[in-house]
Amino acid sequence: MAEKLSKEEFIKKAIVELRKEGYKGIHTVYSGFNNAFKKYFDGENPVDATNQLAKEEKIVIRPVKGGVMLYLPEEAPGGRDIGDEALKKMGL
Repeated sequence: MAEKLSKEEFIKKAIVELRKEGYKGIHTVYSGFNNAFKKYFDGENPVDATNQLAKEEKIVIRPVKGGVMLYLPEEAPGGRDIGDEALKKMGL
C-alpha cells in the first residue's frame, strides 16, 4: 500500500483534482472534500487543517454560501486579502 499523503499534499491534490472545469478552486462541501478528508484522516476535522495551511499561506480560503472555497495561492482570485490592505491603509 502506498504511503499516506500529508495533510498539505492531500489538500493541494484535492484542489487540483476536485475542481470543476473552468474553476480554480473547490467548494469544501459540494466537492466532497470535507467527507473525503474525514475518511482519509480517520475523522479528523478538515477545518483545522485548512485553517492552518491558510495561516501558513500555503492555500487561500474564501468564504462563500454554504462553506468556503479553497485555492492554491497562485490561483486565488483577488490577489491580496482586502483585510490586509485595509489594515495597511489604517497603519496597523
